[in-house]
Amino acid sequence: MTRAVVAVGRDTPFKDVVRLIEERKVSALPVLEGEGRVVGLVSEADLLPKEEFRDSDPDRFTRLRRLSDLARAGALTAGELMSAPAVTVHADATVAQAARVMAQLKLKRLPVVDDEGLLQGVVSRVDLLKVFLRTDEEIAEEVRREIVARLFPAPPGPVGVEVADGVVTLAGRVRDTSLVPVAARAVRAVEGVVDVEFRLTDGTSEPRRDGAAG
Repeated sequence: MTRAVVAVGRDTPFKDVVRLIEERKVSALPVLEGEGRVVGLVSEADLLPKEEFRDSDPDRFTRLRRLSDLARAGALTAGELMSAPAVTVHADATVAQAARVMAQLKLKRLPVVDDEGLLQGVVSRVDLLKVFLRTDEEIAEEVRREIVARLFPAPPGPVGVEVADGVVTLAGRVRDTSLVPVAARAVRAVEGVVDVEFRLTDGTSEPRRDGAAG
């Protein structure tokens, strides 16, 4: 996440909100009150109704259908513009959890808060994609240390870990192939993993190829 976050208060004027969004090249700004508690979010979309309805007289159907947009068209401050309550994510959330919230709600930026609801930073789509910049060597080392060593620590044989362009392959002999689906979920949860394939055997059968396990 980005910790150096630009935020506004409820009373921040409309033009100042527009100026900050333009100057900082962001798509939305958290709205804070008190000691920094996030109470809403002002996005580019929240600003557009003022221009859309600036010189128009919407008919009755439009007024009923777009009450919230018409209210924003007359807004003068961030508090009147913002979407509330704010959708946030806790600082302890995983990248996958943040990505799920952003995908489901079609958000570009997501405020990160602590247990008191105070702003800690903002996570953006770009931040979420940065995990895929991890090197294959970094991913392989984490998989060996955190997954293979814990799930397949004993003989009959070592489990090899290879990573190519983010695709993890586990190969070797294991005592219990029923753990393969568990390993699949664990490997996919590693930041930067694109996919996972398995070539594992219990020593008495052909290697299990379980790239779709999970």
